[in-house]
Amino acid sequence: MLMSLLGVAFGLVLLIGGGTLLVRGASHIATSLGVSPLVIGLTIVGFGTSAPELVVNVLGVLNGEPELSFGNVAGSNIANLSLVLGSAAIFQTIVIRSELVLREIPLLLLGAGAIMAMALDNVLDGAIPVLSRSDGLVLVLLFGIFLYIIALDFVRSRSDDSLLSEISDSAFVPDRKSGVMSWLMAGVGIVLLGVGGSVTIDQSIELATTLGVSTTVIGLLVVAVGTSMPELVTSIIAAVRGEADLALGNVVGSNLFNSLLVLPVSALLTPVPIPEGGITDLLVSFVLTIALIPVFLLGRARLSRPIGIVLLVGYLAYAALRFLGQ
Repeated sequence: MLMSLLGVAFGLVLLIGGGTLLVRGASHIATSLGVSPLVIGLTIVGFGTSAPELVVNVLGVLNGEPELSFGNVAGSNIANLSLVLGSAAIFQTIVIRSELVLREIPLLLLGAGAIMAMALDNVLDGAIPVLSRSDGLVLVLLFGIFLYIIALDFVRSRSDDSLLSEISDSAFVPDRKSGVMSWLMAGVGIVLLGVGGSVTIDQSIELATTLGVSTTVIGLLVVAVGTSMPELVTSIIAAVRGEADLALGNVVGSNLFNSLLVLPVSALLTPVPIPEGGITDLLVSFVLTIALIPVFLLGRARLSRPIGIVLLVGYLAYAALRFLGQ
């Protein structure tokens, strides 16, 4: 078991390292081509932190482990909304001022609600719950709406200096660089993602067999938390530096990519069955998303330390119940 656990950890390190290099390299290339920092923040950084989940899911499906793919996305979304946000709020109260981030939350709720409806549709018909290829296509189309919103923001940023400065002044936006090094970083990042994804899949299956639990649980509690480490580190650093918009935007953007791109791509490759307990996982993710509405869209738009502690304790309790329930 120890060797399998170490193998999973090694694979996750490669995934995180590959995602980090891909983000830095692609961001440097984009800035050298004159792409707005706003677009970089909402697309490249968001995609880069979700790249480990995408690689794990695609390889999982191709290796005949769709349950691992489902657990990875569902677990990552739950971890982002509870473990990541809760930890960030414990370090520093998160106060949101950006209209950009607040506008993405309803779209995230729409995506989470759509996945719930797709999963329950088969259950109501008395069939096994599954995300079909047509479901994946619908979710990808919703992702197109997200890209359309980003395109509008890009156009607005050209005439609205205050909008552009929300991200361009951030310490997380890279300096303008160009040259072979940027392309090399991106290339190495892609290679590390591929190798790390393969190692993670193989060792996760081995670990699940050794522990006698389903690959869904391993994906939900081990792989998902590991692939959420970039979001965790980024959000904590952003909160400590007073960049609350990025702390929340990182989580919301990552969950949007997970729900509207990572999971749908898996479903397009092959229908993804919802495993036992999967409906509960989707419901928890949906409820956590709904909780963002009163916290950030109403009232003072702040996530305080006490709420952060509740989110963190809630995640640990749910993880324990999910593991013991196997």
